[in-house]
Amino acid sequence: MPHLFTPADYRNMPWRNGGGTTCELFRLSHPARPDDFALRLSIADVAQGGPFSLFPGVDRSLMLLEGAGMLLDFGTHTVRMDRPCQPIDFPGEAAVDCRLLDGPLRDFNLMVARDWGQAALRVLALAEGAELALSGCQWTLVHALAGQLRLGGRLIEAGQLLLLQDEAVSLRAGPASRVVVVEAGATV
Repeated sequence: MPHLFTPADYRNMPWRNGGGTTCELFRLSHPARPDDFALRLSIADVAQGGPFSLFPGVDRSLMLLEGAGMLLDFGTHTVRMDRPCQPIDFPGEAAVDCRLLDGPLRDFNLMVARDWGQAALRVLALAEGAELALSGCQWTLVHALAGQLRLGGRLIEAGQLLLLQDEAVSLRAGPASRVVVVEAGATV
C-alpha cells in the first residue's frame, strides 16, 4: 500500500559534524543496527562552506537543488556542482571540503549503508499527462520537486514523498512536474 509523506512528517536534524541542519525526508532503520540507517533521504540548506560529515560504510549521492552551487574538494580532485539535479556519487568515508560558489544553497542527499544494499537515484522532468511507470523495487521513493503527480485519485504535490514497497504502479504527471526517483533494495 503506497504511503505519502508530507513536510509535516519530515524531521529537522543537526548534521553529524555540527555544521548545519538537514531535513530528513525518509529513514529506514538498519536491520542489524537499529540506531543507524540502511537508507536515508534528506534535503539540506547549506549556509556556509566547510567539511562534510563522515559516514563510513555509506554510499552517497548528492545533487544541487537551488543556489549557485559548490566546489567539492576530495583532496585528490575537485568537483564543481553548479547545475541543478545532476547527482554525483561518492563514498561517505571520503574527506570532502565544500566551498560555496555564491551564497547559500539547498541540496538533496541519498545515503545507503553498503552492508545493507544498494540504491539508484534519477531525476525526471515530465510533460503534463506523461505516465511514470515504476517497476516494483523493494523500496521505491518518489519525491516531487515541482508540479504534481496522480496515483489513481491520490494527488502528490511538490514537496511530498511517495513510498512504495514491492509495488508496481503508474503515476500521471501534472504540469511542469519534476521528480526524484530512488529505487533501493537489500542485498544482504
